[in-house]
Amino acid sequence: MTANAKRPRLVTGGDHALLPGSAPDIATEAPDVDRLPDVAGYKVGPEMAPTPPVLTGVFGDGILDRMLHAGMARFTAGISPAALGLAYTDWWTHLAMAPAKQAELVQSAWSQALRLALAAAQGPGAPPCIRPQHRDKRFDDPAWRRRPFDIMVQSFLLTQQWWQEATTGIRGVSRHHEAVASFVARQLLDVFSPSNYLAGNPLLLRETVEQGGANIYNGWLNALEDSARRISGRGPVGTEAFRPGSELAVTPGKVVYRNDLIELIQYSPTTEKVYREPLLIVPAWIMKYYILDLSPENSLIRYLVSQGHTVFAISWKNPGSEERDLGMDDYRRLGVMAALTAVNAILPDRRVHAVGYCLGGTLLSIAAAAMSRDGDERLKSVTLLAAQTDFTDAGELMLFIDESQLAYLEDIMWAQGYLDTNQMAGAFQLLRSNDLIWSRMVHDYYFGRRRDQSDLMAWNADATRMPYRMHSEYLRCLFLNNDLAQGRYEVEGRPVALTDITVPIFALGTAKDHVAPWRSVYKIVLLTDTDVTFLLTSGGHNAGIVTPPGHPRRIYQFVRLGFEDAYLDPDRWRETAPVHKGSWWPQWQAWLADHSGAEVAPPPLGRAAAGYPVLDDAPGRYVHQS
Repeated sequence: MTANAKRPRLVTGGDHALLPGSAPDIATEAPDVDRLPDVAGYKVGPEMAPTPPVLTGVFGDGILDRMLHAGMARFTAGISPAALGLAYTDWWTHLAMAPAKQAELVQSAWSQALRLALAAAQGPGAPPCIRPQHRDKRFDDPAWRRRPFDIMVQSFLLTQQWWQEATTGIRGVSRHHEAVASFVARQLLDVFSPSNYLAGNPLLLRETVEQGGANIYNGWLNALEDSARRISGRGPVGTEAFRPGSELAVTPGKVVYRNDLIELIQYSPTTEKVYREPLLIVPAWIMKYYILDLSPENSLIRYLVSQGHTVFAISWKNPGSEERDLGMDDYRRLGVMAALTAVNAILPDRRVHAVGYCLGGTLLSIAAAAMSRDGDERLKSVTLLAAQTDFTDAGELMLFIDESQLAYLEDIMWAQGYLDTNQMAGAFQLLRSNDLIWSRMVHDYYFGRRRDQSDLMAWNADATRMPYRMHSEYLRCLFLNNDLAQGRYEVEGRPVALTDITVPIFALGTAKDHVAPWRSVYKIVLLTDTDVTFLLTSGGHNAGIVTPPGHPRRIYQFVRLGFEDAYLDPDRWRETAPVHKGSWWPQWQAWLADHSGAEVAPPPLGRAAAGYPVLDDAPGRYVHQS
């Protein structure tokens, strides 16, 4: 090319680019684009660059592919075969090219076989060659230490250990694929646990002999009843005794606002004076709101009202296919912001303590960051209960989050307009399959017994759906891309940053949380430049929250971290934070009181003059939608 020659220019359209000379008579300069002819079905003009012909019918927009994936999902429990195939291809290919690792596995197999043989030769009562992990309670009963059951257990545990070695520590395998391969191997092996079979379970054999097989018959009846309930859409046995508005969600209050997505409940005061600043609770919409208002003795909302707080709570609508196009910003706008506007109209000139639980806490953090960015100072504090803002360490849920799996999941939701409750429940159950799948099946169908239902178990069975667009945005923007933590998440066309939040934050994690691991929740300390009080309580994602005063065996750790203090990593924090016995509720309530103004007379319910009349008694209408 000579010094005076012009660099060739591309005429582009979408993802297409035509080089000069790639077709006869195709101009390369923009001023001549109006002389471009139609080429191979491409419509070309001065205002339109070349675009591919539009396909219609089932072939357009990948409709056929989506229909296929949605149909396949019925047989794969919503798990993408391609995602599993990629993970196992990555693992197996690298293992096949690792002779040293193969030799190590062969040596380990021989070593384990020798250990098992020596344990068997020592006779009954000998120390086992391997013990279950501390969270594995399947083999705790002394009956498992008798022959031949002790050998069966040790053989099973050694096999688990070997497969853990085989699926981890292979150079070159991606971290995600390694985790998937190890997880799936563990799930498949758990199917063959001796505790799951009549011949291998000494407790079950003893029960069967004592009852003359009646337990097996009762278990068969239980299985038939559960199948009939699933087909008819009824909840598990015993949930009829826990109905919202009758046994659960009975804290007195009124619905003071309703739109197409939420009802806002204002609870009746029970004290002569109340704190000036009200509370607005933003629950997760993955389940019904009343986990925070269970039976009276387990109701966090009732407790807060009894301590002199004016409490508002959002009750989300259970979306159907007609809400398929609701997105994350619709939930922010029609949920958090609409509720906050209503609270401010009912109680003008009062700042608000905002409380978000789980997914509701993530949404609240987004809303709070946008409000701070825009100079909106209506919040007095933010409380995040088991809510993540950084998703890099989101636990084993990340096993279900990659491009292949999300594309598959999006096709499922595209076909029906939402993510079904059973599809969500399956993923959560797999994370704790020993407790939530196999032990329940053995208890209900082999022992022939029924567990007593509790208010928390009944609530857990009352799941909700997730709109197609919202759930896709949530998984992609937050779980997959981690946009919020990295400053890329946009609200109203502009990115938000958690560092903009200036109000004090109270963040709570639960020690056994498999949905929002506490170390992930703790990252709010790194992501904000304000005072963060972090509390870690015993229990899991739900049971750790429902911890009323007087709850036995509960402990918590609690430390205020000022924005000027040096950073403590989560493990160091746990080592140094003082341990307290009892419920965390009073500790949080005291924190709220410290950040509240003087006590005033209780406000009326609703404010008709401002356009917020009383509409219904709590718990409202949306909570009853199935």
